[in-house]
Amino acid sequence: MLELRNISYQVEDNQLDILKNINLTIDERFVAITGPNGGGKSTLAKIIAGIVSPTSGQILLDGEDITNCNITERAKKGIGYAFQQPVKFKGITVRDLITLASGKQIGITEACNYLAEVGLCAKDYINREVNDSLSGGELKRIEIAMTIARGAKFTIFDEPEAGIDLWSFNNLIQVFEDMYQKINGSILIISHQERILNIADKIIVVADGRITQTGTREEVLPGLLNTSSAACKTLMEKLV
Repeated sequence: MLELRNISYQVEDNQLDILKNINLTIDERFVAITGPNGGGKSTLAKIIAGIVSPTSGQILLDGEDITNCNITERAKKGIGYAFQQPVKFKGITVRDLITLASGKQIGITEACNYLAEVGLCAKDYINREVNDSLSGGELKRIEIAMTIARGAKFTIFDEPEAGIDLWSFNNLIQVFEDMYQKINGSILIISHQERILNIADKIIVVADGRITQTGTREEVLPGLLNTSSAACKTLMEKLV
């Protein structure tokens, strides 16, 4: 279980409040954070992962205070983070990354099984370098394969749909649906996509640095869709 207590984050240079007194408990398997751009969603994800330190507040993982732990220390405690744009590694193969993620020596069969779980043909990818020859969708799925191999208790995906085409996005949704059935920990996804929100146990809406709504998808999603439809209608009326 992850608990945030009175988390705030302020940019020192201009005293801009990005997050304002966030209180949140996450113990569901699949949680989605959504809201308008610039509302603080990605900053909140980075604070949980340890990439950014909060200005004030406290973070607890399974009752342990990890507020002062850096990203490496949090990773060892079971928090994983997947970037919007997966990192490329010249000279390092997919097999190397999956082995590193698992934290142990694994055989070729086990490494291939992780790729199969994200819908990639192992023989086509296992020995490929993680470089510009891979598409955005391929990199995303390789990153998820690494996440599965690692077996983190709490994994964060920051807008996994960013930069990928429709075909890759459809496959990504299937991967997340499969992960939902298998995970023992929690997944937190930052996303605007309805199809991702629709498989979440809990949806958290963040706007203007605050949590404005939280609840099950049945409680939150209809209102979000209605608001989105109304905004689109208003925009169209202005353009006519």
